[in-house]
Amino acid sequence: MNSTPVEELFTVFNETAMIIQEELACTYLEALAETGENIFHGSILQEELSELTVKRLRKNYETIQIENYSKEEIRKSIQLAILKGMNELIQPNHQMTPDAVGLLIGYLVNKFVQKNEFRLLDPAVGTGNLLTTVINQQQNKMVDATGIDIDDILIKLSYVNANLQQHPIQFFNQDSLEPLFINEADVVVSDLPVGYYPNDLRASEYEMKADHGHTFAHHLFIEQSVRHVKEGGYLFFIVPNSLFESEQAPKLHEYIKKYTNIQGLLQLPHSIFKNEKAAKSILILQRKGEGVKPPKQVLLVHLPSLSKTAEVEKILNKIEIWFKENK
Repeated sequence: MNSTPVEELFTVFNETAMIIQEELACTYLEALAETGENIFHGSILQEELSELTVKRLRKNYETIQIENYSKEEIRKSIQLAILKGMNELIQPNHQMTPDAVGLLIGYLVNKFVQKNEFRLLDPAVGTGNLLTTVINQQQNKMVDATGIDIDDILIKLSYVNANLQQHPIQFFNQDSLEPLFINEADVVVSDLPVGYYPNDLRASEYEMKADHGHTFAHHLFIEQSVRHVKEGGYLFFIVPNSLFESEQAPKLHEYIKKYTNIQGLLQLPHSIFKNEKAAKSILILQRKGEGVKPPKQVLLVHLPSLSKTAEVEKILNKIEIWFKENK
């Protein structure tokens, strides 16, 4: 049986990660980051490995030439390996954005952003999967990207992911809600981390801070993103469907109304998510500024199951018509 390029690459990532994991007694995800570095540098960087292990790794690496694979093949194969690693340690914050959602956001960024060169920011970059999915869809555009994440293993995987796909992305390993020393972005994309932010002192510096108790981290991420996007810049957030229904929602409403124009809200099909409570939408905002006009009408879409091709086509046509009338 012939395997696809993605399967071939996944096999090498997976087998070499397992060899390193066993020898260094680390997690699969840490080993995956190490093997990704080896493949990128074309040499084995872990000095503490035994001679036999080095030979086994070499034999595996020699079965592929990374430069013969497309960026998307590399991204998908790393994504499969990361998913395998995440299944071993289920942490709610380590959920990867479903591919179909990343592709949809890439398509929307392409439609909304007409510049040939732009700055892109993901303040909760995780493994870099959403960010690189979006970049891979920007045909013939120069994208200068920045990713931020507090988790050091995830940011290392992001860095390896970007290197292997040859994307010059700048990464910062920090709490994204602390002050950021970055250039203003034209576009923000983010699968927002949902939950309460534990640092009340830091939260008190935000307009959306809760009157009592912890503030929602996802609200603060929206505010931080709006602060770091240019006037007229676009923000694409993956948000819980209940975003506007919580007890802290009034402050969010107020903030969004004051600083942005809502461009669209696309409800994602429930079939993508494990259960209905976990279902999400894509919220599209534009930061207000001189000469920035709100759309005549907000793009409101309820996406059908993505396997229903004819229905998806209809929705995409609806989006095309909306663009002609509003952009």
